[in-house]
Amino acid sequence: MKIKTILVSQPEPKMENSPYSRLINKEKVKVDFRPFIHVEGVDAKGVRQQKIDLNDYTAIILNSRNAVDHFFRIAEEMRFKVPDTMKYFCQSEAVAYYLQKYVVYRKRKIYVGKMNFSDLVPLFKKYKEEKFLLPSSDVLKHQVPEKLDQLGVDWTRGIFYKTVISDLSDLRDVYYDVLVFFSPSGIESLLKNFPDFEQNDTRIAVFGNSTIDAATGAGLRIDIKAPTPDTPSMSMALQKYITTVNKK
Repeated sequence: MKIKTILVSQPEPKMENSPYSRLINKEKVKVDFRPFIHVEGVDAKGVRQQKIDLNDYTAIILNSRNAVDHFFRIAEEMRFKVPDTMKYFCQSEAVAYYLQKYVVYRKRKIYVGKMNFSDLVPLFKKYKEEKFLLPSSDVLKHQVPEKLDQLGVDWTRGIFYKTVISDLSDLRDVYYDVLVFFSPSGIESLLKNFPDFEQNDTRIAVFGNSTIDAATGAGLRIDIKAPTPDTPSMSMALQKYITTVNKK
């Protein structure tokens, strides 16, 4: 069956010329965006109940933009003035760049990984004397605490925000040719919102090994996978699949 409609389980990209825009124009498909999950902040009281005092830390580990937003939100709620001496360890350049929303970049001690959390390991080794705080969601990849524990650094995890399943009841009678997922939480949301979901001819596209495992574990048939050597992004994987299927 040809692909005409796609639902991406993420917010719509803000940039005008996104890869999805090019996909829409080239393949003449309809692409809708709808977050299957959303983030809700934990309040200052909830953070204090985790026995976290922001005064205790000399370095912050930031692995996402959400972590940046919610760290500074909690700091404001607690009336904590973040010292100029605070060190920031950012998982990627995108996260480090986003940090400029809250601090004057050139005046702060900011250390940046290339993309993956493991890229920060040499920096953690270099600054082992620091006391690290990791503001995170209630959902955290197991590799992160494992890596920090292996290094023997002094670190604390604080749950500053939570991943919550969105209400998708308005989509019950809406059909898409392809559903696109980027996290196990997205798969969980699909099944919680639609416990009687039957895949039939719906194609499932997944990004990342953990999402693949979640989809497979839920008994879903995976038709499109990314990243691969040929298709490092989801938009490229969709493009390749659609080009093949729609030509038949």
